[in-house]
Amino acid sequence: MTSTVLITGANRGVGLALAHHYRDAGWDVIGVCRSSGDETAELREVASRVIEGIDVTHDEGVDRLTVELEGQRLDLLINNAGRLRDEVLGEIDFDSIREQMEINAYAPLRVTEALLGNLGEGSKVANITSRMGSIADNDSGGRYGYRASKAALNAFGKSLAVELAPRGIAVIQLHPGYVQTRMVNFGGLITPEEAAAGIAACIEALTLATTGTFWHSNGEPLPW
Repeated sequence: MTSTVLITGANRGVGLALAHHYRDAGWDVIGVCRSSGDETAELREVASRVIEGIDVTHDEGVDRLTVELEGQRLDLLINNAGRLRDEVLGEIDFDSIREQMEINAYAPLRVTEALLGNLGEGSKVANITSRMGSIADNDSGGRYGYRASKAALNAFGKSLAVELAPRGIAVIQLHPGYVQTRMVNFGGLITPEEAAAGIAACIEALTLATTGTFWHSNGEPLPW
């Protein structure tokens, strides 16, 4: 039986590279994104199914997603959608921080909870987080909203791992690396394809014995 992966934020960057990777590996790919039309053209060529116009930060969008996926088994859920902003101490934009919390932290938890009925024994959940969410690794400061939202996502992922283990569902937190995407003005160190390959390898290695752990896509464990 063909395995099925659902990827949020799948129309560009790491999400699109993951869609390509899993399609090439023989998986059925369900791509979910807020965009529609021309912005999803490449994704429609890759994915078995595209669910467009889904805002994962709102109940209406997630409710629609559950209706669209009724009865669909998911072997892998990748919470990939994210947003990076910058804040300057003394001029902090708290609306920006709230936005990042909604997209980077609350949305993955919201989506995972909503799709619990689609996950079963042997399924996996991968949260695309960042080493910038590591408190132990923070030696440069700044990026208040992004760091806090990814730290919150790490906390959510750890709790999900504990609660979903009895159901046979494993959860992993994954830092993709410094990737050449629009989020960082394409100034990264690795390509989206390289990041996708590393992420997929970490997910493949994930078991219930290692659920709730935090990894770099290069296979390096990261500190909380």
